[in-house]
Amino acid sequence: MAKPIKLEIGFIFDLRYVPMIIVALFGGYKNLFPLYFILNMYRFYVGGEGTFRSFVYSSVIFIVVPILSKWFLRLSSKGRIITACLTSLLNILIYLYTLTSFMPLDRKFWMFTLNAVMTYVGVMCVIMILIEKIITNIKNRDRILQSERLNVVSELAASVSHEIRNPLTVTSGFLQLLNKSKNITQSEKGFIELSLQELKRAEKIVSDYLSFAKPQSENMVYSNMSEEVEYTKNIIMPYASIHKVEVIFSFNNSLKKHYDRNQIQQCLINLYKNGIEAMKDNGGGILYIEISERKQHIIISIRDTGIGMTREEISRLGKPYYSTKEEGTGLGMLMVYSTINKVKGTIEVDSEKGKGTTFLISIPT
Repeated sequence: MAKPIKLEIGFIFDLRYVPMIIVALFGGYKNLFPLYFILNMYRFYVGGEGTFRSFVYSSVIFIVVPILSKWFLRLSSKGRIITACLTSLLNILIYLYTLTSFMPLDRKFWMFTLNAVMTYVGVMCVIMILIEKIITNIKNRDRILQSERLNVVSELAASVSHEIRNPLTVTSGFLQLLNKSKNITQSEKGFIELSLQELKRAEKIVSDYLSFAKPQSENMVYSNMSEEVEYTKNIIMPYASIHKVEVIFSFNNSLKKHYDRNQIQQCLINLYKNGIEAMKDNGGGILYIEISERKQHIIISIRDTGIGMTREEISRLGKPYYSTKEEGTGLGMLMVYSTINKVKGTIEVDSEKGKGTTFLISIPT
């Protein structure tokens, strides 16, 4: 705007609408307003014949373009680039059309039109490609960090669990023998019973940690997940009924994948349970479970109508010992991310505070 192309009729031409469109599409009204205010203040400072028309035109962009923001963000990377370029093209064409009332449609005007269209769309295209590359790099970095974190946890869990299980088994055996002895009092028997219960609980915790380890060969299957999904749905139905949650289930998948049956079952149960618990404080709700196929990917969608999460809470999901529940340990979600990582899948979380959460799992076949 400081060094624009000045037209003979008093109008000026610059690239101010490129950042306006980008911020409007990515950030919506809240992020666009400061930019809209600054650009117009500077335009009034520059002055000239087209100042008021520029204000009206930028106001139209401010009102109309951010409406597309939510739809725009749901598009693929390629779709966002194309949409931004088309929006930019439409914007410059409308701007040039308004100039036809003030400029003669001679060779000079058409040359200006050609240059303006190529510059606007070209600049928008280059910037959008760079933005999408940055977004892709950030996602890849996060995925690599998450994968490394899960691998460390898996190896540690397998090693520690194996070492702890042996002494637990020996201790449990001796306590059971001691419990059968006739030389101990009734109160001592009670202490032994209590010790055996705690040993069983310790063994269950060890088993949970083992679920982070590599898939077990005896549990490996090649299937479309229909049995696992049906089994986990039946398991969770009583829990849903207790909390007045209705479960709406849909299965439409023929694609198959190699996976550890126990891990997938535990992964689904954890997600169903989290969804139900997110709705219990609201007096119930609906849990939507949909399994479908798309472009050689098994798609698992689990959506609740619960309390939802903030962006910060979503970003911390799957990290050890982080949980949105007061009594939670975070190991459930860590196990979910670990399981999906092992089958080379991805997890996308879409949530809004007070409206619910959607987990979208994509597993390549």
